[in-house]
Amino acid sequence: MNIELRHLRYFIAVAEELHFGRAAERLRISQPPLSQQIQQLEQILAAQLFTRTNRSVQLTPAGASFLTDARAVLLHVEQAAQRAARIHSGQQGELRIGFTSSAPFTGLVSDALYQFRQRWPEVHIHMQENNTRQQLTPLHEGRLDLGVMRNTTLPPDLQHRVLLREPLCAVVHRAHALAAATTLPIQALSSEPFVFFDPQGGTALHGEILALLHRYQITPFITQEVGEAMTILGLVATGLGVSILPASFARARLPEVVWIPLEEHDAISEVWLVWSAVREPSAQLRNMMSLLLPRDLH
Repeated sequence: MNIELRHLRYFIAVAEELHFGRAAERLRISQPPLSQQIQQLEQILAAQLFTRTNRSVQLTPAGASFLTDARAVLLHVEQAAQRAARIHSGQQGELRIGFTSSAPFTGLVSDALYQFRQRWPEVHIHMQENNTRQQLTPLHEGRLDLGVMRNTTLPPDLQHRVLLREPLCAVVHRAHALAAATTLPIQALSSEPFVFFDPQGGTALHGEILALLHRYQITPFITQEVGEAMTILGLVATGLGVSILPASFARARLPEVVWIPLEEHDAISEVWLVWSAVREPSAQLRNMMSLLLPRDLH
């Protein structure tokens, strides 16, 4: 059965006008080709759609039924075309973003997500919390469009831009002897019990902070190892030790915890945006990147 959309349009015009001449004028074609197309459609369907006399054209019961379905088909095709165009332009569709646990505490990320929702409300954002290591495979396989992560070693098919560089801070209980300091040299933490990341957890902060400590010949006395930064904060809040974390986590505002900037110039952590270097970025991704990196889209 080789029914084409033009068959449906021609049929609907005749069915609504009930006059071949007026239908032909409406379609801006001559009447003989229109009559031929309707006859061809009836042959394809093996059904008579109209009863024709010298004075009138009327729908048969089969024609009336087919009219309902033909309208529905054309409406569905029109909606599909509009939806495809809106997805292509970034007005609809979806955007899949992986993020580390610190991303919601980063003002740039939360502000960009809010602005995106206001400007493109019909784009569904799928947020998936993963540590840095866990985001790499989904980005490589195309199951994530964008990753928000800490600096790490990337495979060649992924590219990145630095979203921000934020200071690393000492995190201590408010009753700790160091809590009154406005800044601290990292050496002040060398003999303190540390609450730190589990090395098997996959967070890039583990290696990043350890590397910072080792650059200053500090081997931390780690007494507690946990998987998430918020758990570290919770344990520091109970007085079980001190830690070092990016300043963005201070937005959690635990009253028992004091944040003290470290004096060392290299006590910083980078937040990266990571996406495919081999796949064409979607309009949805480009729109998000324009909010996150307005001066450097690619």
